[in-house]
Amino acid sequence: MAAGGFLLALLLLSCLAASSNGVTFSSLQRTLIVRASPTQGQVLKAGEDKITVTWSYNNTFPPGTDSTYKTIKVKLCYAPISQVDRAWRKTVDDLAKDKTCQFKIVAKPYSASNSTITWTIERDTPTATYFLRAYAFNSAEEEVAFGQTTDAHKTTNLFQVEAISGRHASLDIAAICFSSFSVLSLFGFFFIEKRKGKASRQK
Repeated sequence: MAAGGFLLALLLLSCLAASSNGVTFSSLQRTLIVRASPTQGQVLKAGEDKITVTWSYNNTFPPGTDSTYKTIKVKLCYAPISQVDRAWRKTVDDLAKDKTCQFKIVAKPYSASNSTITWTIERDTPTATYFLRAYAFNSAEEEVAFGQTTDAHKTTNLFQVEAISGRHASLDIAAICFSSFSVLSLFGFFFIEKRKGKASRQK
């Protein structure tokens, strides 16, 4: 009985592990062509500059390859240079765990013809080096294909965004609070000592 229970537990754990895995990036076909306005090395300002993105189906693939495509989502993605030593930007083959493309630009119904949008970079976009990627989703909201503005090694057509991220803003706010506390503490100790000195002189 004990052995049977142990085997059942192992089976349940394996099922849970399998169900927790998402679609793998390596399983996707690159059937989308994606182009964007930023040039290699261009520096853009968050909250001010705009990016124009164009995407379409790559007609070199057999007809009907895109029959399951229902939605296109275009995302702003961290380039490898901006992922170093930053776990919150890491690349994982399992797309359910991947943190490369955290910024959604647009989600639209799929069309095989050219689609173009112009997007103003959001103010809270962190300072980093980026590229653009589009995912095709099926009716079950699973990624089935992709396209990106860079090569397979993510080294070409990279651009930069200059901004103050929420992470930096939080540090600035904390520094101001600690500085204010220090100044108020000094003034508090000064007045306490002054009152003590005044009271001792009156005695």
